[in-house]
Amino acid sequence: MFIGKTALVTGSTSGIGLGIATTLAAQGANVILNGFGDAHEVERLRAGLAEAHGVQVRFDGADMSKPETIEAMMGKALAEFGAIDLLVNNAGIQHVAPVDEFPVERWYAILAINLSATFHTVRLALPAMKRNGFGRIVNIASAHALVASPYKSAYVTAKHGVAGFTKTVALEVAECGITVNAVCPGYVLTPLVEKQIPDTARARGITPEAVVRDVLLAAQPTKKFVTVEQVAALTAFLCSDDAAPITGAVLPIEGGWTAQ
Repeated sequence: MFIGKTALVTGSTSGIGLGIATTLAAQGANVILNGFGDAHEVERLRAGLAEAHGVQVRFDGADMSKPETIEAMMGKALAEFGAIDLLVNNAGIQHVAPVDEFPVERWYAILAINLSATFHTVRLALPAMKRNGFGRIVNIASAHALVASPYKSAYVTAKHGVAGFTKTVALEVAECGITVNAVCPGYVLTPLVEKQIPDTARARGITPEAVVRDVLLAAQPTKKFVTVEQVAALTAFLCSDDAAPITGAVLPIEGGWTAQ
C-alpha cells in the first residue's frame, strides 16, 4: 500500500509508536524511527524491521523537547528521502499530580513534547508535501483531547491543543492533497500507561490494582484496554488513499469512553 513512501513516526521505539512503525513498514513504507532506549536494542529493532519487510529503516534519537534537534532530524530525513510522506506524531510523556503541586518543569516538558513537537514536525514536513501534492499527517492524541481527568492538567491541556492544531492545519492544506487527522486512544497497556499506575495510586491513595479497575478501565464501557494493533490499523487506514476524504477529524478509539 505504501511502497515508495517514507514514514516518520516519533516516539516509535516502543508501545504505540513501534506498533504503528511496524504496520507501515509491513505495508511497504520506508520508516524513520525516533525515540530513546538502549542502543543495541534500538539497532535490533531497526535491523529487524528492515529485514522483515524489505524496506529502508533509519533511526534518529532526536530529543522531541528541543526544536533544534527536531529540525536536524527532519533535515536529515528530507535530504535522504526527499519528503516525509506519512508523518505520525506519537511521542509523549506524562506526569500525574494535583495542579497546585504540579512541578513547573514537568508542565513545560509535557507541553514541549506532546504539543510543540507536533508543531515543529508538521511545519517542517509540509513544504515537501505541498510540492508533491500528497501528504498524510496523523497526530496521536488521546481520549484526553476530548475529555479531562483529574491530576493530568498538563497532559490534558497538551492533547486538547493537538486536537485544535490538527483541525487548523487540515483547513490550511485541504486543497493540497494533504490530510491531517488525530487519533484519540483510550487506555492502551503500554509502558507509558504502566508507569502511570503507581503515580496515580499515590495521588489517589489507592492500590495499583484499584487504579486499573476503578480509574483506568472504569472510563471505558467495554472494560477492555485498546490494543496497540488496533491503533496502528486505524493510523494506517488514515494514511491510505481510501481515507483521502477524511481530514480535520479527531477520532476516538477508546471503547466508548467519550460517548458517556
